[in-house]
Amino acid sequence: MDIGSKIRDLRKASGLTLEELASRSELTKGFLSQVERNLTSPSISTLDDILEALGTNLPEFFQEKSAGQIVFGKEDYFVDEREEYSIEWIVPNAQKNEMEPILLHLKPYGKSFATANHQGEEFGYVLKGTIWIQMEGGAKIKVQAGETFYLDGEQSHTLVNASSAAAKVIWVSTPPVF
Repeated sequence: MDIGSKIRDLRKASGLTLEELASRSELTKGFLSQVERNLTSPSISTLDDILEALGTNLPEFFQEKSAGQIVFGKEDYFVDEREEYSIEWIVPNAQKNEMEPILLHLKPYGKSFATANHQGEEFGYVLKGTIWIQMEGGAKIKVQAGETFYLDGEQSHTLVNASSAAAKVIWVSTPPVF
C-alpha cells in the first residue's frame, strides 16, 4: 500500500492544503510533505493523528475496497426455469446492488411473474419477439424487438408474450425486486 499517496489523496479530497493539515495534526508541513512523497514513514501514533485530522481512522484507512467481479459469463448466471418463462440472473447476487438485471425468456404465449408495486424504476430492452406490458388496471403497452421500455414501480405489471414465437428481454429493476 502506498501510504503517502493515499494520505495525499485524502487531504486533497478534504480540500486541505499541506499547511492546513499540518496545523490540524500538529505536525510540520515539511514532515507531511515527506510522508506524502514516501520519503519517510510516520509512526502508528503519528499516522493516527494525521488520519484523525483527515476525518478517518486506522481501520478505515487500511481497509482495502475490492472492486469485486466486473465481468460475468454464462458460468456465473443462475437460471430459474418455469412453465411460461425462465429467468437468467446475469449478475450474481445482484440483490446487494442498487439495480438488478435479468434476462427474461418468455415462452410462446407465456407471461412473467407479476411485479408488485415498489418504490423504484424498471428498464427493459426487447432483444427478440414482441411483448405486451400488462399494467394493473388493464392497460396494455406493446413493445417489439429493438425497442425499450422504462416505467416506475408504482403500478403492478406483467410482461406477456402473445405470439407463437419466443421472446427475450433484458429487464433491469432498481431496487432489486426479481
